[in-house]
Amino acid sequence: MFSHVTVGCSDLDRASVFYDAVLAPLGLVRRTVAPDGGPAAACWIASGQALPRFYVYEPFDRKPASVGNGSMVAFLAPTPAAVDQAHAAGLAAGGTDEGVPGPRPHYGDGYYGAYLRDPDGNKVHVVCRDDLLPLLP
Repeated sequence: MFSHVTVGCSDLDRASVFYDAVLAPLGLVRRTVAPDGGPAAACWIASGQALPRFYVYEPFDRKPASVGNGSMVAFLAPTPAAVDQAHAAGLAAGGTDEGVPGPRPHYGDGYYGAYLRDPDGNKVHVVCRDDLLPLLP
């Protein structure tokens, strides 16, 4: 459904450390981003796949990065243990807690998630969707 999702950052190195830590338990790897005339960026993808992509950029307009009120990026985890690992890794890499890992039955049976803020304040959700496993490819 998505080609890519992008969030802004004020310090690409700091953001890369955070997202490397959070996304590794989910099987996502950072790839090199070729300069395209725009600002510096980092990109994560599932190994061996071209899309979808998750980017972290310094803002194109060169103004300070800011978070969107009500905006959130949610990453699919293969297991509840991967949610726990990603949340712990994100906290250790400079993120802040927005909701400890655990079941969220109000979203569906088998829904297990955690919430973080990255070092720039972007909201990140990591979720295992056992409630949808029969529907996922």
